[in-house]
Amino acid sequence: MTALTQLYPQPLWQWFEQICAIPHPSKHEQALSQHIQQWAKAQGLAVVEDKVGNLIIRKPATPGMENCKTVVLQAHIDMVPQKNADKVHNFETDPIEAYVDGDWVKARGTTLGSDNGIGMSSALAVLGSSDIKHGPLEVLLTIDEEAGMTGAFGLEAGYLDADILINTDSEQEGEIYMGCAGGVDAQISVPMSWQAPEQSNASFSLTMSGLKGGHSGVNIHLGRGNANKLLARFLFKYSDELALELVSFSGGSLRNAIPREANIEFMLPSENVAALNEAIASFQALVREELAIADPDMLLTLAEITAPAKVMGEDAQNTLIDLLHASPNGVIRMSDEVEGVTETSLNIGVISTEDESVEVLCLIRSLIDSGREEIAGTLTALANLAGASIDLSGAYPGWKPDSSSPVMAIVRDTYNDIYKKDPTIMVIHAGLECGLFKEPYPLMDMVSIGPTIRYPHSPDEMVNITTVGQYWELLLAVLARIPAKNA
Repeated sequence: MTALTQLYPQPLWQWFEQICAIPHPSKHEQALSQHIQQWAKAQGLAVVEDKVGNLIIRKPATPGMENCKTVVLQAHIDMVPQKNADKVHNFETDPIEAYVDGDWVKARGTTLGSDNGIGMSSALAVLGSSDIKHGPLEVLLTIDEEAGMTGAFGLEAGYLDADILINTDSEQEGEIYMGCAGGVDAQISVPMSWQAPEQSNASFSLTMSGLKGGHSGVNIHLGRGNANKLLARFLFKYSDELALELVSFSGGSLRNAIPREANIEFMLPSENVAALNEAIASFQALVREELAIADPDMLLTLAEITAPAKVMGEDAQNTLIDLLHASPNGVIRMSDEVEGVTETSLNIGVISTEDESVEVLCLIRSLIDSGREEIAGTLTALANLAGASIDLSGAYPGWKPDSSSPVMAIVRDTYNDIYKKDPTIMVIHAGLECGLFKEPYPLMDMVSIGPTIRYPHSPDEMVNITTVGQYWELLLAVLARIPAKNA
């Protein structure tokens, strides 16, 4: 990864190389957190770790800026762990293999962690600098943002002194974010009964792969295939015709990533195997045609397996297939207030087969609480009809846009002065932590900026090198323009 450290700006990329070298998937951020704490203390910076594991690092103002408003630069420590099926990688022990490809930095077969590693790197680079102008500065690094926002939920009043928060978790250069979606997790438990196979004497595994996946907020409007929904569609279309007896259904790995892969194991009468192969070929061609622009490379792979001792009971199997096929997924409604932005969405993220149930984990997002509640109600009604149970948990609020935000005006005007064009003021359909920060710090003025990151939450994730430099220049110019406390 030595090529990374030669990129501009070097202090930022030097930090990003260190971050890539230390495993830090969600819920396993301790090693990186300890590394940062040790570094900060060696720099003579004040470091606090709060009750849940968030880090707050303070740096005094540079000479002449002591009376400026205090700014907190905020990022999350954790990254999404996703890899291609053929990639051997342990996210808890192995470094990210980052490399330069033209004007992009990518990773070999895994997520890169530029979400939010670039933002974290920028904050740490500012802390380590001796020539960047800024007022009193705090850096807040939260834990477990990607798997439940544990750090943001746990942040208490009294830890931060800042008047202004700059969130670094946006993913499009030239856009300033002043609002985001809220969300809630929904876990549906479909009861399972089991029986001995009836007429089946052939056993197979069918795997769907080749889909792009991506962030279930940022990429949800792109119309990409959801492997869980597509495989459920295959079962709804062909399970009766082929007399399939399901053994298991599994797919996806994170509730906030569009599932790229899914798998079913099943039995069927051997005389139906030829028809099965025809059905697979037909369905694959159909989906590839439907998704020819958004997601053209879906692949179905059939493999023989050892005959299982039991299969799902007929009623339980039919209920599962019907529930998965009937469930909404993807964009539910576009925003009337913000053109081109998704208002409400649902991601059928993870499916797993357990001894007594099949578990279906979903993430509902919406810019408005009523939209979130409506989809939660839809899933609850479907679960009730199917005789399944549903648990709604981890609800977090959206970040309500404030068009009169002073810091937003500073960032907008600074961007215009540097690049001689206006940035786009945006609301993002993703769960930035700002909405949760508003609860303990209701008067804090907030804005979110960042470089261009493509396909986060997938192994295709990449960050644009040129825009990292632009983001860095904007951030430093904004810090130099923060007004006095009484302004």
